Amino acid sequence: MEFILKTNALSKSYRKFRALDSVTMNVPKGAIYGFVGRNGAGKTTLIRLICGLQEPSAGEFTLYGTKHTDSKIARARRHMGAVVETPAFYGDMTAAENLKMQYAMLGLPSYDGIDDLLKLVRLDDTGKKKAKNFSLGMKQRLGIALALCGNPDFLILDEPINGLDPQGIVEIRELILRLNRERNITVLISSHILDELAKLATHYGFIDKGKIVQEISAKELEAKCRKYLHVKVSDAAVFANVMDKRGAEYEILSDTEANLYGEFRISELSAALAAEQCELLSITEHEESLENYFINLVGSDGGDRA
Repeated sequence: MEFILKTNALSKSYRKFRALDSVTMNVPKGAIYGFVGRNGAGKTTLIRLICGLQEPSAGEFTLYGTKHTDSKIARARRHMGAVVETPAFYGDMTAAENLKMQYAMLGLPSYDGIDDLLKLVRLDDTGKKKAKNFSLGMKQRLGIALALCGNPDFLILDEPINGLDPQGIVEIRELILRLNRERNITVLISSHILDELAKLATHYGFIDKGKIVQEISAKELEAKCRKYLHVKVSDAAVFANVMDKRGAEYEILSDTEANLYGEFRISELSAALAAEQCELLSITEHEESLENYFINLVGSDGGDRA
């Protein structure tokens, strides 16, 4: 598997405070990588290191195979775009004027592509409206458009849906999906709004108190969070025998409890067990959300970090 970004024991300390603690993570090429953690878990600190806004205290990272200590790292960063914390733009300029300014700063030879960018982020009809008068969602989309100047194939977005209304969240989600699927842009998106992130991510990295606690693909996570029936029966051994005959997938939890995976009609399940003198005492449907999975992974206690 090819990776756009790899970190190895990456750490960042501010005097006695350790914001990142030996972070090792891998962002596959073509992925939408959900960087999951509470506010203050260390997400923005790591992003600032990758973008060159700060230097690590220890460890290393590679971007497109180039180590951060290599003189060629600035060239590698030209292939990435980022919106860190809040979008940076000129409030007294229009969307088009902001993009022209960004093109000039990047040394691009012409303004070709600006109209396409404005259309892509759905700001092509804003005309002479100044950016300071945009809605929060429009400002976020302008920030993404600015990050896309120069045609990067790696995009880093730091909490892009934070504070948006439902319509704004949908617009950012659809934009990220289009960038990934139609332009093959790898996206690293940090967020603490987990249910929304679950609609986007192909891979996840969970961070807590400055440490990566798990990396997992969306397929693996889906298998862990899938629906199941929690059943209580008079005899779990008999239940297992009945399920084996049906080729069902299950997990025995105790002498009287089990989890059953797949689609089942309760009346048929009860009848099949009754035929073997096993009583179905209760049945409850469960589906673990990404938020619950994260809480179970790191615990429910919070804490403010950088």
